[in-house]
Amino acid sequence: MSGHVFVVGADLTRLSCDDVVIPTDRSRRVTASWVPLLPADAVRAEDEDGACVAGTWRGEERVHEVPGCGDRRAWLVDTVDRDGSRDGERGLSWLLDGAREVLAAVARREVAAPAHGRARRLVGLPALGTGWGGAAGQRGALLQQLLPVLRQAADEHGYDIALVLRRPSDLAAAQRVRRGDGGGWRLPEALDGLAEDLGRRAREGELAVFLGAGVSAAAGLPTWEQLLAELAVRAGLDDGSRAGLSGLPPQDAAALLARVLGRDELAAYVQERFGPGSYSLAHALVAALPVREFVTTNYDPLVELAAADIGRPMRVLPFDEPAPGVPWLLKLHGDAAHPDSVVLTREQYLEFGDHRSALAGVLQSLLLTRHVLFVGTSMLDDDLIRIAHQVRSVLHVPESADRRRSGTVLALREDPVRARLWERDVETVAMTSAAEAADVPPAEAARRLEVLLDLLGCLASRPTGYLLDPAYRGLLDEEETALADALTDAAAALGGGAGRSWAGQEVLRLLRELGRGDG
Repeated sequence: MSGHVFVVGADLTRLSCDDVVIPTDRSRRVTASWVPLLPADAVRAEDEDGACVAGTWRGEERVHEVPGCGDRRAWLVDTVDRDGSRDGERGLSWLLDGAREVLAAVARREVAAPAHGRARRLVGLPALGTGWGGAAGQRGALLQQLLPVLRQAADEHGYDIALVLRRPSDLAAAQRVRRGDGGGWRLPEALDGLAEDLGRRAREGELAVFLGAGVSAAAGLPTWEQLLAELAVRAGLDDGSRAGLSGLPPQDAAALLARVLGRDELAAYVQERFGPGSYSLAHALVAALPVREFVTTNYDPLVELAAADIGRPMRVLPFDEPAPGVPWLLKLHGDAAHPDSVVLTREQYLEFGDHRSALAGVLQSLLLTRHVLFVGTSMLDDDLIRIAHQVRSVLHVPESADRRRSGTVLALREDPVRARLWERDVETVAMTSAAEAADVPPAEAARRLEVLLDLLGCLASRPTGYLLDPAYRGLLDEEETALADALTDAAAALGGGAGRSWAGQEVLRLLRELGRGDG
């Protein structure tokens, strides 16, 4: 079974992976950014610029598995031409050979089960050779040749690969390369069409995103039911009491646990359990979408961390003030960093209805004015049902008329009854059809959702973010090269003092969006 190559904006030290590839040289020196991926006893001679990893290479070997990393394994690969004898195509070929070698070594490591119940192992790596490795000035050529190598490895070894990039121009260029060569998404035709539609909506500023607990479950955090089970154990309830608790509505079960534990201890547990940590692939893929309005019922900060790691810091409502042009995230049920805001028990839900109508109004506004993409939610939350009903009640559209649907729900399984329940408000699209249900386990359906988000990210990105980055000049055609030259002249003029005016500042902002300054 073939794996898939994801292109994602993220910090590789915080993305949840089973294996991570770290570039190094013959002295085993790594930059400071990679040190958090290594166990403390593997690091020696550390300074502010980086560190050396213990041990030495044997002969001409280029790959080393770092011991002591726990479940997530780190792999060193030599990407630095020590004598400078390789340049141009020879240098890139040498780098690509190193990529093939390390990916083959990763495949030989046996893994009992991928992290957090994922269907397949996820191997994360950066664009090799773009730091000390000599490919920094030919990033376009590297991406054009590296992506096919990664796809071949994913096909051969059956695991998934995340090519992790940080700079906006790197992401834009990688998406252009993928659009040109097909990208290898292998989704059903209906999902391809959905990605096209959602990508267009995102580019036109029409899309908003709602994230449910399923997104954070992929990072190892508990769903609501799992959280209640953990709290029941913490409260010391016996098996019979826990069984009875499971028969209650979740809000009532939480209310009972709050009485046993005390609201302060319950809040402290939520704060500890949902604190900062590694984020999932889905968090990173969603955070990179060209969307400015996000809503979640999750308590954790993972989507904010993922967005900040690619230079898109979000304002978190209602705790931060929104700012013009800055993405924001509404925490509908509170934030673990603000325990008093958490909505979990029946009493807190009732208080939500009484005192948090302004927060509900934000989602109502999005349902009226945007197309909301629901990811990782079962659409059974009482607040969502209430908000959707209120929106439906103010839309004076005859029942017989074609209704404007307010959003799209990405479901793992086809559920005709639930889809019909919500059909007046949203379109429900399942990752697996009824005919596939017996053959596609839930974890593989969740992986298919990740592949869909990967395709959506590619189609939603604007193919201009690398235009003025010199490292990607090789990707430009004749017309684009002439345009880049003209814009570079304009940037030089603005740098000479013309950029102090209001109009000059606007043009400089546009030039930065086209990759000026990324090189």
